[in-house]
Amino acid sequence: MIDAEWEFFEPFVVAGGPLSGRPPSDHRRTLDGIFWITRTGAPWRDLPGELGKWNSVYRQFLRWSRSGLWDLLLEALADSGVAPKTIQMIDSTVIRAHHQAAGGKRGTQNQGLGRSRGGFTSKIHARTNGEGLPLGFVITPGEAHDATAYDALMKQEADRPKTLLADKAYDTDAIRADLKRRGIKAVIPPKANRKVAIRYNKRLYRERNCIERVFGHLKINRAIATRYDQLAETFLDLLFLASARYWLKVVHAA
Repeated sequence: MIDAEWEFFEPFVVAGGPLSGRPPSDHRRTLDGIFWITRTGAPWRDLPGELGKWNSVYRQFLRWSRSGLWDLLLEALADSGVAPKTIQMIDSTVIRAHHQAAGGKRGTQNQGLGRSRGGFTSKIHARTNGEGLPLGFVITPGEAHDATAYDALMKQEADRPKTLLADKAYDTDAIRADLKRRGIKAVIPPKANRKVAIRYNKRLYRERNCIERVFGHLKINRAIATRYDQLAETFLDLLFLASARYWLKVVHAA
């Protein structure tokens, strides 16, 4: 990682805590090792020696994950003021899951794995700000309908927007009623089978391409483009970490 990235990460990863474990001799090298795994999708055992012992790096990754570190990173970035908080978006993308991800002890459905037209898959549901920068994620089996993750996405810690952009998959009476109750304007095109047409701001709806683009940026990381992790929690942690790094690129460019 570059110096500007480390400047942001350092106070978070160096801070001690009940789950921080014994501090590694080089926090930056440890984080670089985790980034390498995220970008390449390689097994932890294949971590290059110059980035540390794979088992030490993996254990530190788990400690940081259990301490809620990656959530704190995204919260800090979300409060950076890079994008207006008045507009948010939700959407999903399906990713292939490697056969080794099927070995979870709690069953594939419980770990957000399932069968869809694309084969063995998971679905990433995302909530973003107006620039498409991630605020939170939900993982479900690949065959799950987009609307099933709506409640979980909206319950996540984030500022309440004035407007929410989403595609036709979220055009349900329940979702529209919930948004109205929350005082959020729905910019959602109606499904073709609606008997009564619902008007929406087509110009504003075009901005929804931001969330579609961010999925592409995240999938540059092979550990995100293809799921290798058996546990949904571990996969989510890598997703949060990749998102934080993408956030930083936008923050530094602003």
